[in-house]
Amino acid sequence: MMNWNRLCAMARKEMIQIRRDARSIGIVIAMPIVMMFAFGYGVSFDTKHIPVYVYDQEKSQQSQDFVKRFQASVYFNVVRTVTSYPELVRAIDKGDCQIGLVVPPDFSKKLRSGQKVSVQAIFDGTDSNSASLGMSYTEAVAQAHSQQLQLEWLQGRGQGQPRLPLSVDARTWFNENLESMVTIVPGVVAMVMAVVGTFLTSLTVAREWERGTMEQLISTPVTPLEIMLGKLAPYVMIGLADTSLCAVMGVWWFGVPFRGHIWVFLLSTLLFLVVVLSLGYFFSVVAKTQLAASQISLIATFLPAFLLSGFVYPIDQMPTVVRGITHVVPARYYMAILRNVFLKGSSVVTMWQDFVGLAIFAALLGLAATRVFRKKLA
Repeated sequence: MMNWNRLCAMARKEMIQIRRDARSIGIVIAMPIVMMFAFGYGVSFDTKHIPVYVYDQEKSQQSQDFVKRFQASVYFNVVRTVTSYPELVRAIDKGDCQIGLVVPPDFSKKLRSGQKVSVQAIFDGTDSNSASLGMSYTEAVAQAHSQQLQLEWLQGRGQGQPRLPLSVDARTWFNENLESMVTIVPGVVAMVMAVVGTFLTSLTVAREWERGTMEQLISTPVTPLEIMLGKLAPYVMIGLADTSLCAVMGVWWFGVPFRGHIWVFLLSTLLFLVVVLSLGYFFSVVAKTQLAASQISLIATFLPAFLLSGFVYPIDQMPTVVRGITHVVPARYYMAILRNVFLKGSSVVTMWQDFVGLAIFAALLGLAATRVFRKKLA
């Protein structure tokens, strides 16, 4: 039967070790803040101010009006107008620009005669994402300019403004300005918990093995379960404090909306903490050295959480095999819950599948860590 006095004594002992370990204190305090600023400001999927070079072969008023469309857009930055095609090619080869526009010499002549005009746009495809977005933005600007010219042409002939048979009234919910930071910052909370929680607990048992104090603990009346729970209890409080700190930074510093309920957020955080702390404890028991345990924990948590949780790459766009692998990454479920809680204000009922996934991993990893620890002490 578990004795609460012994359990509290183990938790108190672990807190003393944490206070005496400057590295642990640095990780607890500094790492969440550093990761929030690094990912919040360093990771962005917004493509703006794309450098553009222009080769205007006509240099007429009409061609300049077309170029000014790009200058007025926040997505483009017309850096320079070149005087020859080879100069434009060299600029793209050197990486001075990502888009090269070539305006034909008969641009205004064809417009006046009502003919179709083709403007060449050359994209640097070494960055496929930027090239794809730049192509979409370029087509949108060209289409808007084309509609304006068509309207002016019809009005000049007294036909009035044309009535379009179809229009799209687009409205964006939950992220009205389509800012990538709004979706990134909630995911950073999951990244912080995955890395900090697993890394800290991966050192707890390995530290005892290295210092030779594990034998002293075994010789006491404390049971393996009391040792495990006593060692993990301080990290649960630390994890909740770090998560709260990251959430407050996300809302008050980065301006991310929080539309859900606090208790839903805390419940999901508690489940995910059980997952990462059990995983770190498992590595700590198996490795027996702090260096090996910390390296294994970072590799096993950071890379899957970064690549396979939906933090960077949308899961529904991954290959079928990779999508199947993401189901065994606990951060996937916590990431989805955080974004839904922050941006949509979803309830537990709406996200029951993600909560069930976290609960299953919490139970399995908790039992695995307990069983391995008892086996090591036997």
